[in-house]
Amino acid sequence: MIEVRNLRKTFDGFVALDDLSLTVPDGAVYGLVGPNGAGKSTVIRHITGIFRPDSGTVTVGGKPVYENPAVKSGIAYIPDDIFYFPSANLSDMARFYKGIYPGFDLALCEELRKSFDLDPKTQLRRFSKGMQKQAAFLLAIASRPKVLVLDEPVDGLDPVMRRQVWGLMLQDVAQHGTTVLVSSHNLRELEDVCDHVGILHKGKMLLERTLDELQDNVVKAQVVFREGTDLPAELRVLHRARSGKVDTVIIRGSQETVNAALAAVNPIFFDLVPLTLEEVFVYELGGVDYEVKNVIL
Repeated sequence: MIEVRNLRKTFDGFVALDDLSLTVPDGAVYGLVGPNGAGKSTVIRHITGIFRPDSGTVTVGGKPVYENPAVKSGIAYIPDDIFYFPSANLSDMARFYKGIYPGFDLALCEELRKSFDLDPKTQLRRFSKGMQKQAAFLLAIASRPKVLVLDEPVDGLDPVMRRQVWGLMLQDVAQHGTTVLVSSHNLRELEDVCDHVGILHKGKMLLERTLDELQDNVVKAQVVFREGTDLPAELRVLHRARSGKVDTVIIRGSQETVNAALAAVNPIFFDLVPLTLEEVFVYELGGVDYEVKNVIL
């Protein structure tokens, strides 16, 4: 389990993380999302033991991460910007990883290399960005980590390879119970792989729930009202728009509660649609003055 409690981090007076807490259960795939500058990469660098907390705690498996090689040996990290030794090829990096990760599986590394069709003797700096991401992913999986931390892991990959990478990750979770924390701006893909989601905003945790709970807490309703009727006053409306006679309304609350309230006003028609993760993200942040605004150019 990854646990972050009351984490605070400042850089030259700028508060990057402010009393932030999050929990990633064992074997979960946790999506960490938020706007640019929300603090996602700073959180990740604490979880991987790169940054020392100003205050608060960061533990993996109940043990602090910072300056703890025993804990770090069970964490594999793929950053957004991949770094390799300038002259290293894939075989060199596999030997290097073998020296760091006690459980590194050379046979699995070779099997994945063949699957990705990467030349083990070509210097990694000569690979394309997508090929470098493939190399980073196979090295991470072959490390047999207890915790896998991914920052924009499929950026630069083509659609077929993206699907293969996500598939391998989920297979690793299913077979070995690997705990995964992944940060990405591609919310559509996260929705397919994550079971827990945390939304950051300005260094704080805006909300943290399972994906099912998150999607059940905000509902999209399409309604055609009878003349003289309107939405019940007790509903918490986040957004409302009209196209012809159809009102599209984003409402905070469970489907059962919203369904009962709308049925009570007897509209001509109404339908409830679960929001996508991307829609939840937009409307949750809209509540803290982050909604998309019209700009006149």
